[in-house]
Amino acid sequence: MIENKKPEVLVLVGPTASGKTALGIALAKALNGEIVSADSMQIYKYMSIGTAKVTIAEMDGVPHHLVDCILPDEEFSVAKFKEAALTWIHDILSRGKLPIVVGGTGLYINGLTLPWGFREKDEDEVVRWQLAAEAEMLGCEALFERLKEVDPKTAQTVHPNNVKRVIRALEIFEVTGKPKSFFDEKASTEELPYTYEIIGLKWPRDVLYERINRRVDNMVTKGLIKEAQDLLERGYSWSLVSLKAIGYKELRPYLEGKATLEEMLTILKQNTRHFAKRQMTWFRKDDRIHWVEANEERDVNDLTNECLDILKNSCFMDLTKQ
Repeated sequence: MIENKKPEVLVLVGPTASGKTALGIALAKALNGEIVSADSMQIYKYMSIGTAKVTIAEMDGVPHHLVDCILPDEEFSVAKFKEAALTWIHDILSRGKLPIVVGGTGLYINGLTLPWGFREKDEDEVVRWQLAAEAEMLGCEALFERLKEVDPKTAQTVHPNNVKRVIRALEIFEVTGKPKSFFDEKASTEELPYTYEIIGLKWPRDVLYERINRRVDNMVTKGLIKEAQDLLERGYSWSLVSLKAIGYKELRPYLEGKATLEEMLTILKQNTRHFAKRQMTWFRKDDRIHWVEANEERDVNDLTNECLDILKNSCFMDLTKQ
């Protein structure tokens, strides 16, 4: 029944350098919305250039949330993202505005828009560190064998060499006493509080790769190297998850005198292109996404109008009446 219709949330996804920021802002202006970032790196303070963080000028008066929130040495998980995003979505809706979730972190998007059984109670940094140490000493195979014993269902869905996922599944079991598969099955019955309409921004691969190359050059011109040096001077270590991200880890050999500027730029561009390819591989599997084909001839207004047409055809926010 219409009267029981869930509140609606717009989601905009796509690979890095695809223009999500500008399109999200244009949609927010058209639909009286505010942006909730679903970018796992733009959450960090002091890391603006390497993450292509939206500037105050670019925001053009559109409020952005979950940007510049935590320090580079603080941990942030899918569960934390989901909790914070839902809080902001509720707040935005309570003020009569439209929440627009914008980002390229597929795990965050799925954690928010699909049933998700994990909570903070299933995380423990010490347990995770101990499991990582075991993997280092005994190899991932030994941990995978243990996973097969305690959670055979999850073991069937995880590659034996995917040490991160093996450790995560074992961490859940160690902390909760229940296998990850238990929470997955429980999540399948979870009732989502909102209806999510997802639009994806897609570019021809060669054009996207050229945009990525130009963006990397612009980042260096804007001061990416100094930004990384400032992080180190603040006491942040290369061992942090934040500094292992693309856009920063590639700078280490150059800053340590082990690579030339040209070599560093080549690797950084290559890694960013590979990252964009992985993002698209992730999003292509999601048949909920309405794709918008971007190219060099189409400006933001043109893309915005196509997005609005998609939303009208989906009866989103009753736009057909506007």
